[in-house]
Amino acid sequence: MSKSVDNLAKIKHSLTRRNRAEARFRWYGRIAIFIGLSAVAVLFVDIISKGHGAFQATYINLDVSYNQDIIGIDNLMDSTQLVAGDWQALSKTALRTKFPQVSGRSDKRELNNLLSSGAGFDLKDRLMAKPLLLNETESIWILADDDIDTYYKSWLDGDAYAARLSEKQIGWIDELHQQDLIRLQLNTNLFTRGDSREPEQAGILGAVMGSILTLVLTLLLSFPIGVSAAIYLEEFAPKNKWTDFIEVNINNLAAVPSIIFGLLGLAIFINFFHVPRSVPIVGGLVLTLMILPTIIITSRAAIKSVPPSIREAALGMGASKYQMVLHHVLPLALPGMLTGAIIGMAQALGETAPLLMIGMVAFIVDIPGSFTDPATVLPVQIFLWADSPERAFIEKTSAAIMVLLTFLIIMNTSAVWLRKRLERHW
Repeated sequence: MSKSVDNLAKIKHSLTRRNRAEARFRWYGRIAIFIGLSAVAVLFVDIISKGHGAFQATYINLDVSYNQDIIGIDNLMDSTQLVAGDWQALSKTALRTKFPQVSGRSDKRELNNLLSSGAGFDLKDRLMAKPLLLNETESIWILADDDIDTYYKSWLDGDAYAARLSEKQIGWIDELHQQDLIRLQLNTNLFTRGDSREPEQAGILGAVMGSILTLVLTLLLSFPIGVSAAIYLEEFAPKNKWTDFIEVNINNLAAVPSIIFGLLGLAIFINFFHVPRSVPIVGGLVLTLMILPTIIITSRAAIKSVPPSIREAALGMGASKYQMVLHHVLPLALPGMLTGAIIGMAQALGETAPLLMIGMVAFIVDIPGSFTDPATVLPVQIFLWADSPERAFIEKTSAAIMVLLTFLIIMNTSAVWLRKRLERHW
């Protein structure tokens, strides 16, 4: 009797220890999740705090006179006159009219530096869009220089950064603020323009279009090839040492550093086939090579998940193996294949190293319109801006990271939604 009581006590003690160990293990998991989420939260807060200002820009309200004598033209349809016109004189004249007390060459130069160096060309575009403004005057908000923008935003936040401004410029800004002639507005340039040496003029549209063109070509090449390879290896290929060798190498290629694919693209597509550098075609080819192993592996897993009974039923009804795969296995495996493709595309969207190797790090101002136009992509644009010395590019870099993260979150969320929406439970 005493022995059974001792055994019962030992069992209870053992169960207590097991329950405590299980509780500790659960807490370890919760702490790990908390640390991970905290790190992600800190990262997002840091990026958003630095980048939210880029979605607004500083504008100055001036009365601009589109006098043809100031510009030096008399016909807006004459392309020669348009090229030779002194468009910067429009903004300079408007500033000097606003501050007539400013005299001297150095003071006038400092006054002109209140506005963006591209302000004259912005006024040219507006005049070309509304020719009736010629010889008329209008009140218009003009983009300020990046140093003015940095100072004004930091001044509104209570920590003015005036390292690159003179006392006179700060006084002019204060005067404009008192008259409500300087304010923050939506920075449309960020979404409508390409890269620029001037931070206030730089935008991400060129990089976004380059990313879209590159990813479209990547998807058109990688998905059919990857799915076809997966179907052949899983359904038609004989099981021998050669297919085992291919499978091992596909799994190994999925773990190869992405820069190796960039070197491969440089050696084959550029040096051997002489594909132009810095175009979406070569970028799409390189990224296709990079994500093909991922698509093949996920597609094979999706094909394996189809129950053998489906195959046996199709073959039993007289279908050929080709019909069985095309009409029954492939439709059932397609949701998993699409999920793998989206994950692979998200991986390609965030890649920088292979694209640097093939020259997509070039400074591209124009918006690409086709697969053969020079282009860059969003991760490379972030890399370029992060290396720029101007303080205003810091918030531009963070804003571009926010846009890139938004695309990645959308793509990964779509992959999860597709898997949940289309998956079959057997």
